[in-house]
Amino acid sequence: MNCYLSRNYKGLSSAGNKAKTDIEQIMKDLSFKNVGLKQTTYRNKVLSFLFTLAGVLKAPFCLHRGDYLVLQYPLKKYFTFVCNMAHQRGAKVIVIIHDLGSFRRKALTVEQEISRLNHADYIIAHNEKMKKWLEDNGCKAKLGVLGIFDYLSETSAAPKQNTEKPYSVLYAGALSPRKNAFLYEVGAFVHSFSLNLYGNGFEINQAKGKEHFNYMGFVKSDDLIATAQGDFGLVWDGTSVSTCTGDFGEYLQYNNPHKTSLYIRCQLPVIIWNKAALADFVRENGIGICVNSLEELEKILNTLSEEEYAEMKKRTAKIGERLSQGYFVRKALQEAIERL
Repeated sequence: MNCYLSRNYKGLSSAGNKAKTDIEQIMKDLSFKNVGLKQTTYRNKVLSFLFTLAGVLKAPFCLHRGDYLVLQYPLKKYFTFVCNMAHQRGAKVIVIIHDLGSFRRKALTVEQEISRLNHADYIIAHNEKMKKWLEDNGCKAKLGVLGIFDYLSETSAAPKQNTEKPYSVLYAGALSPRKNAFLYEVGAFVHSFSLNLYGNGFEINQAKGKEHFNYMGFVKSDDLIATAQGDFGLVWDGTSVSTCTGDFGEYLQYNNPHKTSLYIRCQLPVIIWNKAALADFVRENGIGICVNSLEELEKILNTLSEEEYAEMKKRTAKIGERLSQGYFVRKALQEAIERL
């Protein structure tokens, strides 16, 4: 039997929780059995702790020899316990990674993280770069890759006709100087295109070239899919426009930012740092532009033909359809079960 462990999620507005609840829905659609308690969204810390703990304690008693249990990582303090109990019941554990605590949060050392992950039988990494990092650091579990996060939504992207230059670039996410100081510098290199910002915390008066920004505020993801204003979605993190720096920026070399999937569902081709792990996916599928630096973006957008853009847009819509159907999670889980 194929199983998964649901839990409490403190609301569904964050990208991380959206990715996890989407995967739960995909597994439910595949007739996987939830061996925990019913999914809840209590924001209260005490209730969240109690419901998740109750589900964790219930799960082992629902498992049998030969079962496959899918866990979404991190599961924090419960992860090792659940893996051990599953193995005692004769089940095998498949892990889907969402975040590695030894990177930007520094919640674990690399050694602690690998030791924890080695309790799994099979791990689905974000991409080939993350898979190699796990191998190089001593991960002994069988390894597969997701490719990109799916993005479930019944909302369809609004069709946009007759896209003409100058192109506009959309950025969604945390807009404060602490996480994305590059936003306050990039305006100095913008002359002919505009930047449409979605999210909270942007201090527009501190931004260089503020006349090139359109601050749209926070918009729910479903509403953004239907109303996104822009021609490209930007995937960039850190303090610098020249390269992605700092803990958040360097993590792009290994992780799959969930906002990339959101942009694709909006039918926006992607602009991404060429050293980001997802740059390979963007190149292979022809769904965007990989850049060394945002300083060169003006020139690239000015030389891009409308025919080239239309082809990117067409390919992006095709990938977006796959994301809406859970294609990549389904494929990764099928491969995991076959290899185990």
